[in-house]
Amino acid sequence: MIKNYLKVAWRNIINNKVYSAINILGLATGIAVALLIALWVSNEYSYDKFLPEYEQAYQVRRNFNSNGETLTFSTTSLKLANALRTTIPEIESVAESDGGSSHGLMVGEKKLYVSGVISGSEFLNIFKFPMLRGSAATALTDPYSIVLNQATAIALFGTDDVINKIVRLDNAHNLKVTGVMNDIPSNSAMQSIKYIIPFSFMEQTQNWVKGAHGSFGYNAFAIYVKLKPGITYAQVAPKIKNIEKGEDNINAKNSDVIMQPLKDWHLYADYKNGIASAGFIDYVRIFSVIGILVLLIACVNFINLTTARSEKRAREVGIRKAIGSQRKHLIFQFLTESVLITFISFLCSILFVQLALESFNALTGSMIRIPFTSVVFWVVTISCVLVTSLIAGSRPAFYLSSFNPVKVLKGTIQVGRSASLSRKILVVVQFSCSVALIISTLVIYRQIQYAKNRPTGYNINRLMASNMNSDLIKNYSALRNDLLQSGLVENMTNATSPATDVAWHNDIDSWPGKLAGETVEMGTVIVADSYFKTLGMKILSGRDFYNAPSDTSSVVFNEVAIKRLRLKNPINQVITWNGKQVRIIGVVKDALMISPFAKADPTMFIFGADPHDNIIYRLAPNVNPHIAVEKIGQMFTKYNPAYPFTYRFVDDDYNRKFGQEVLIGKLSGVFAGLAIFISCLGLFGLAAYIAEQRTKEIGVRKVLGATVSQLWFLLSRDFVLLVIISCVIASPVALYFLQNWLQKYDYRVNIGPGVFLVSATAAIAITLLTISFQAIKAAIANPVKSLRSE
Repeated sequence: MIKNYLKVAWRNIINNKVYSAINILGLATGIAVALLIALWVSNEYSYDKFLPEYEQAYQVRRNFNSNGETLTFSTTSLKLANALRTTIPEIESVAESDGGSSHGLMVGEKKLYVSGVISGSEFLNIFKFPMLRGSAATALTDPYSIVLNQATAIALFGTDDVINKIVRLDNAHNLKVTGVMNDIPSNSAMQSIKYIIPFSFMEQTQNWVKGAHGSFGYNAFAIYVKLKPGITYAQVAPKIKNIEKGEDNINAKNSDVIMQPLKDWHLYADYKNGIASAGFIDYVRIFSVIGILVLLIACVNFINLTTARSEKRAREVGIRKAIGSQRKHLIFQFLTESVLITFISFLCSILFVQLALESFNALTGSMIRIPFTSVVFWVVTISCVLVTSLIAGSRPAFYLSSFNPVKVLKGTIQVGRSASLSRKILVVVQFSCSVALIISTLVIYRQIQYAKNRPTGYNINRLMASNMNSDLIKNYSALRNDLLQSGLVENMTNATSPATDVAWHNDIDSWPGKLAGETVEMGTVIVADSYFKTLGMKILSGRDFYNAPSDTSSVVFNEVAIKRLRLKNPINQVITWNGKQVRIIGVVKDALMISPFAKADPTMFIFGADPHDNIIYRLAPNVNPHIAVEKIGQMFTKYNPAYPFTYRFVDDDYNRKFGQEVLIGKLSGVFAGLAIFISCLGLFGLAAYIAEQRTKEIGVRKVLGATVSQLWFLLSRDFVLLVIISCVIASPVALYFLQNWLQKYDYRVNIGPGVFLVSATAAIAITLLTISFQAIKAAIANPVKSLRSE
């Protein structure tokens, strides 16, 4: 019986090649989109779950009460690390860290500048990255040791068998290789780690770190912990919450200590009121819904085309029923056809996904592959295919099997038109989803452009940056003089933060007008002379730093910081910061140093005579950037011969801040295009069917004098009306969700009527292009041929 059903199903596919091709192509595209999104979503959820005992790994964070507003910081103190280690028995391991940094590694003539982490000896017990060489238990016990990933070891030595070999760090220290670990995969929040250096090395070589153990207020470090087996965060949370509050320190008294599990780092990076409730998870959920919607759009095509062609199969149903077939047999027959078409579509979708993966991975920065060897993958996908075939085939199966055989065989039933209302409803649903995606894509694009066109408060054009190291620190003054004298560089400075970020937040102890119990924690940047001039930041009142010893007791605030402190006449007022009094000498215009979508961060700029981590320099306006970079590199190499010249353009750093939104915009555009494509396939098939059904009517109208344009309008009118209804439905729905999405941005675009008009016009134009071929083909046909049978 099943064999017979399959034969009949295959025969119907072969006998209706055009409609079968439309069905298969539409379903294959829909399944491919759903499968691609499912693989991507699975990859996003899989971050760091390959690590053994990942459920017990956490990062310590602080919820700081800033006058009723809860601000969450990932920077913590070394004193907190010691307190967690000694007073919380439920914690198995604690590792303090610099939070990640980049350093130069050298072996002979081979030189690399790579990112890594300086962390406590228990880091590899918390994060159990597979070790190829050495022991995780002892690899970080020697201060002058280093653990490399396999790729870095091979790049430096040509092999990963490098235990006890020497690597020179920043041309200043020799470190012994005590371990080699597997390269960290792309689905890890720590994928940038190429090396690990013991934190004890930092304590021995940097004096300021030794003094940082004494206060909970010295928040410049990251802390990672691992809970003991069987211990949950709920058991630990009450014990760590107030662990800092015994210290007479404004920051400590107003900070609650919390922890975030490793499994949430990637998807829940945004904190609101002290709770990790948002982040990339929002986009993962959105695209999960989009995948389902696109698949449903493809199913609607199948339903519409199958029910539309019901007249072709009405006599088959009538004859089958007349010779004894029961309705359940007919239902099974039509469902078999649906399953067969869906499985053919599924096989095509696998091919589509395989062809698209390289481009998709390049777009998303992923390393997604179809897991052909995974039993779970095949069980889940085949189950989904079966469900899809039931969704797509159930309506046609129950509809076709319901025909009355007597009426069908007498020709008194109008089978094709009885389902026209449901077809119209499905077309409206289909295009409503597609139009909503078009609107979303346009709004995302406008939001990105709106933020990109926002004044930054400084000039990012022709601005470059390089990282400082020990040789550059020693030779900074000579390097700066050479660059300025060369005419290649207009200005040059250095600071503790990059031009596009604020790396350090600190408390202000007191200021004029401070209220009892009031707290202020703001961005802190220690800068060298010419900082504001180099970045192009405008001094609104007061003055810049003079590079004089007295300026080490001076401070410049940005506008929003002055407003936060409620200072009416700030110049020459004295505040207390970091235990010492400093005088306000200037107010600088707000600059977007953190997020281009948010308000400027309250920031204070402190003058520091010693060179800092980030070198910032501006190219002269009359030099060719390519030639300038080559010549600047030669000067850097003169004073830093041990390592290659590394640089970045600040405008590139700034544009990377839009990376997530640009990715979402591109994905939305791609999936909106595919949804429209699938919808248009359905329209094309329906238009062909309707033109076929109305062939004689069109012939009569032509004989009576109807023009081609009149017939084109006749055949197109109903479809255009359905699309207009779809636009009316889609617009308020899209508006509701997009307004909610935009609320996450302080600086956001207004959604005006233009977006909806453009989307509606595009949808109508695409509809007309799709159906015009069939409409015009029917309109120009010879009426003699269509009426001959009469």
